[in-house]
Amino acid sequence: MNMTHLNGKHAIVTGGGTGIGLAIARALADQGAQVTITGRRAAPLEAAQSDRIHPLVMDVQDETSVTEGIAGAVTARGPIQICVPNAGVAEGRALHKTDMAFWRNMMATNLDGAFLTIRESLRSMRGTDWGRVIAVSSIAGVKGLKGAPCYTASKHAMIGLIRGLAADYLGSGLTFNALCPAYVDTDIVPQNIDRIMERTGMSRDAAIKIVVGANPHGRLITPEEVAEAALFLCGPNSGSMNGQAIEIAGGEM
Repeated sequence: MNMTHLNGKHAIVTGGGTGIGLAIARALADQGAQVTITGRRAAPLEAAQSDRIHPLVMDVQDETSVTEGIAGAVTARGPIQICVPNAGVAEGRALHKTDMAFWRNMMATNLDGAFLTIRESLRSMRGTDWGRVIAVSSIAGVKGLKGAPCYTASKHAMIGLIRGLAADYLGSGLTFNALCPAYVDTDIVPQNIDRIMERTGMSRDAAIKIVVGANPHGRLITPEEVAEAALFLCGPNSGSMNGQAIEIAGGEM
């Protein structure tokens, strides 16, 4: 794919120091974009730094952190034209065991964080003639995920936000889409396996089979597969893809 039109474009990827976010950041940088990656921990951001990848410590739950962080990135590297709200929390818990602190933390990261990141990115993106907002949702954004009603609600809401924005900006040169991967081979997977073991008492091998088996094609999705979908949405023939929830889920129906 010829992506030379990304040369000089400024992208921001939240949660960009690891996993899906890092894979997307590297893919965009490889195609010429200048990429600001954000996260709460400096170490993984600095480890990913390159001549086209620039670390920014930022907490998506904190409005001031997002507002000031993105404004600084725009001053340094120009208007944001590719916005990837990726930072998220993924944890299951039965609803009758869910307290308000758990619920608010989930929503503050997965939904409020996406809202703040997109809002602040649009301040500069609206002044350009081309822009892409690519939210990283989940297969839980389009179906119910057993054992994770709070997470499911947050990811459904993210897709609602994206679809509302797509309707608002029709014909503007700005598009809004969501990526909906199933289980991806990131650091979150071992954490989920540990929680399954703790909750059920099953062995690690059995818990791994549950996680991997949740993907219909019988393997974990790679972060690079998700990154390729993001690249397509930045491609020269992507302008008619708008308001979509794109499943990267190994055949999930």
